[in-house]
Amino acid sequence: MKTLGHWLASPWRRSTAAAVVGALPVLAFPSPSLWWFAPVALVPWMLLVRSAPTGKRAAHDGWWGGFGFMLAMHHWLLPNLHVFTFVIAALLGALWAPWGRLVRRLLGGVPSRGRVAAALVVVPSGWLAIELVRSWEGLGGPWGVLGASQWEVEPALRLASVGGVWLPSFLVVALNLAVAVLVAVPRARVPAVTCLVATVAATSAAWVFSPRPDTGDRVRIALVQPGVVSGRDSADRRFDREEQLTRELVGQGVGLIVWGESSVGFDLGARPDLARRLAALSRETGAVILVNVDARRSDKPGIYKSSVLIGPDGPTGDRYDKMRLVPFGEYIPARSLLGWATSVGEAAGEDRRRGSRQVVMDTGNGLRIGPMVCFESAFPDMSRHLAEDGADVLLTQSSTSTFQHSWAPEQHASLAALRAAETGRPMVHATLTGVSAVYGPSGERVGPWLGTEASAAQVYEVPPAHGTTPYVRFGDWPLHAALLVLAVWGVTEAVRFRRSARGPLVPPVRTAHGSPARPGH
Repeated sequence: MKTLGHWLASPWRRSTAAAVVGALPVLAFPSPSLWWFAPVALVPWMLLVRSAPTGKRAAHDGWWGGFGFMLAMHHWLLPNLHVFTFVIAALLGALWAPWGRLVRRLLGGVPSRGRVAAALVVVPSGWLAIELVRSWEGLGGPWGVLGASQWEVEPALRLASVGGVWLPSFLVVALNLAVAVLVAVPRARVPAVTCLVATVAATSAAWVFSPRPDTGDRVRIALVQPGVVSGRDSADRRFDREEQLTRELVGQGVGLIVWGESSVGFDLGARPDLARRLAALSRETGAVILVNVDARRSDKPGIYKSSVLIGPDGPTGDRYDKMRLVPFGEYIPARSLLGWATSVGEAAGEDRRRGSRQVVMDTGNGLRIGPMVCFESAFPDMSRHLAEDGADVLLTQSSTSTFQHSWAPEQHASLAALRAAETGRPMVHATLTGVSAVYGPSGERVGPWLGTEASAAQVYEVPPAHGTTPYVRFGDWPLHAALLVLAVWGVTEAVRFRRSARGPLVPPVRTAHGSPARPGH
């Protein structure tokens, strides 16, 4: 231990170590998907921060660890954003600097049992506060929320139905802290073990008491994934391939066909020939078709990404324009200041336009669908609002073809399982080039994934669901509770600091021959 402490005495070696241990939680996410690693993945980072000689150094350890976590989580952006990926990771990593000081304040030195007990609630709350801040669209959105690493763990999905992805996040951090205490503070084993027991009890209670979704008769929904189509005239050739795959669905009793993001590269108002071809496909298959148009609008200025519903007579009038855009990929934040990003990577040359409201579409056969586009499936509030508005099935149309051979496609597909569990609604994740997937109303996988090498049309038996989960009813209550915990702890610390700053009150000295006011009299 002395040798390790001497090695970590160098600020640069310590910063490097913090970045490495901060990156470890990424192994719990797809593509490695070592979900069982999540409850201990933060332990090395916590132990390093706890050992910091000063609060300032603990903040640096938090920042460097956050940098490592963000860089590892978004490493697949490097071929496109180049050096700007490091800038983004550094900016987001700064959110963990106060968290580093918080961990050292509560666990540094030889903490009392009371301090450890407080840490088991305050430190996970601090982590949730970070996830809340970085969930803002302008900072990249809630990609890589720690609880999302548990997307294939049934008890965690049950917890998500109660408190969204935030509740698994809180409990994963609490478990890591309990393990760190058991390793480094043996005298505080009682609160650590209590935390472990409480986590098991909370999970069991969610399992037993949270309501199950009410499902009806299954509906046959088909996903059309054309695969990689590149080069000249790719938009026309992609449409041709999607048309060919869709015709394979004739006679299969499909009620809804979903194409991926940017599946139509032309405005249908400017290309009535494509609208007629889509209407013909709807008539031949007996199904309505949800396409995604990525083009300059003919009826208003600007480029939009829009989910458009097609029936036997053409576009039905149901249209959803994407509201939350990918920073740098679809718009440049503060373009006048950061427009240089287009010269060093594949950032958006022109900002896409935003939609103004979410839309629930009626397919005409009793099925109500709630579409989202790509990045939006990362936001729990969007799927929650669609469920509140009466959607029976949630859908996201996506394209991760730019990151085809990275961890991004599987990471993105896994988010649909969480959105399904949170809302109690099945969710369809349809992409151009994979991974496409469907999940049931409890977050369970339905049918096979379509991987990044597939070019196919796949039919799924999807159970539409009704009812309301606790998360849909009560919203992001774990975030609100975490902020309340931090506020109470902050007030407690402020009161303690004021008392210590005043010092002990010393009574005036009395003499044998006088009073304190008039000595000698």
